[in-house]
Amino acid sequence: MRIAVDLLGGDDAPAVVVDGALRALRADPGLHLLLVGPTEVAEGLLGALEPAHRARVTVRPVRTAVGMADHPVAARAESTVRAAVTAVREGAADALVSAGATGATVTAAALGLGRWPHVRRPALVATLPAVAGPVVLLDVGGSLEPGPATLARHAVLGAAYAAVAHAVVRPRVGLLSVGTEAGKGDRLRRAADPLLAAATLPHGARYVGLAEGYDVASGTRTDVVVTDGFTGNVLLKAIEGAYAMAGGPPARGGVPRAAALLGVAGTVVVCHGAAQGEDVASGIALAAHLWRRRAIEKVAALLAGAPAAVREQGEPADHPTDTEVAL
Repeated sequence: MRIAVDLLGGDDAPAVVVDGALRALRADPGLHLLLVGPTEVAEGLLGALEPAHRARVTVRPVRTAVGMADHPVAARAESTVRAAVTAVREGAADALVSAGATGATVTAAALGLGRWPHVRRPALVATLPAVAGPVVLLDVGGSLEPGPATLARHAVLGAAYAAVAHAVVRPRVGLLSVGTEAGKGDRLRRAADPLLAAATLPHGARYVGLAEGYDVASGTRTDVVVTDGFTGNVLLKAIEGAYAMAGGPPARGGVPRAAALLGVAGTVVVCHGAAQGEDVASGIALAAHLWRRRAIEKVAALLAGAPAAVREQGEPADHPTDTEVAL
């Protein structure tokens, strides 16, 4: 198993990425890393490794990176994240991990690996350690201004991901809103609600209706919560901050600072830009877990069999995102 790691992605790269790579190698004896970045940075990591681990690391020298404030179109140029995507496409790596700019990573992956049929807007999916069990939240930053059909497609993706990646039996799917009563929410939520109710969801999943932010933290009503990328990203970071102030998350798991990208033909994990070494290591572990379970391939297969009603192909692009402009 070979994971390409973007050495220059993130607010505190390369130091935290090097730290995360070291942690990941020491924790997983079956892991091989392809380090994508400046040679001197990669050599510094190799020098810190025990001799037995050095054979599990290779290097692809790249000196340029996409900045956190850069427009996603920058992903078209030569950079560490683009080179990591190329490594996956060529078969030199099985998956990639980057803590760089989300828009650039999504753009590079969509351009380099291709999107699934009928998917225009890939989604980022994170798993939260709720009180009653893990809750899958999507989208957390991939598509900021989706339409109703995109949210319906997210319900299919989320249900499939919960079942395949986390072995959730008959996932319960909710749509994030400002109340659980029918008719609550903005225009997008009111239009998406009947689409989700009519959708045929995989693995025996069922739509339980509108959900509130409390349901994300408790996990008692829902296993999957669907929302747009803007709201999901804000919610995820608010939960991170709340856990930090409260002294940490529930014992069953940490707050995720990594999310899987669903909708492109490859295993891609995007870490939080503010990730530290342990967060990068967790992102690498997530990529390894997904690849070992062939999770992305299985979710893609389930989406391919979904009814046309939850496919995005015909959805109007009235509000293209920055990533879509870059594409």
